[in-house]
Amino acid sequence: MVKFFQHTFAYDHPWENVSYAFWLRYPNPFASHVLCADVIDRSINDDGVLTTTRLVLKQGKLPKWFPQQFVKNSEAYVIEESLVDPKTMRMVTRTRNLNHVRIMQVEETQTITPHPVNPDMTTVKTEARIISKFGWGMAQRIEMFGESNFSKNTAKARQGMKHILQMIREKRLRERMGFMQPQTA
Repeated sequence: MVKFFQHTFAYDHPWENVSYAFWLRYPNPFASHVLCADVIDRSINDDGVLTTTRLVLKQGKLPKWFPQQFVKNSEAYVIEESLVDPKTMRMVTRTRNLNHVRIMQVEETQTITPHPVNPDMTTVKTEARIISKFGWGMAQRIEMFGESNFSKNTAKARQGMKHILQMIREKRLRERMGFMQPQTA
C-alpha cells in the first residue's frame, strides 16, 4: 500500500520572492532537523531554465514502536532536484530520500506558480508518496506514521518559508528606506 499526501497553500508574496526564499530556507528556526544543504550541480539551459541538484542531510525521528536495531543512524540524505523557469514563472522541485528506502521512501513534488487570481500571491502545491517495503506486517503502520509526520513537517516548512519571506521583505524595506534618507557630506 502507498500513502499519498496533497496540499495547496498560497503565500502573500509574489512568485519572485517565494522562488528566491526557497533557496534561502535553510537554516531557519522551524527546520532544526536540517543539518546541511549543499548544491552539487547547477546549470542554465538555452531557454533560461535553471536546473539545480542539492544534497540535504536531515535528522529523522523513529517512532517508539519501531525496532531500533534496524536503523543505526536516523540521519537521512535527501536529493532535491529543481527546475526554475523565469519565463513561465514556474518552479518544480522533486525530493526523495536516498537511504532507509526499504523502511520508508518519501517522494515529494512541489510546484510553485503565481496565484491564478492575485499576482501578488504565490501558490505552492505539494504532493508526496510515502512507500514502505519493510514487511513483517509493519509497512502500513510505517506509511501511516510517514504520512502523519509529513503533514506536520509541511506545516513547519510553511512557517519556515514565512520566516524567510518576512526577512526578505524587511531587508528590501530597509534598503528602500536607506535610499530615501538624505545624504550628509
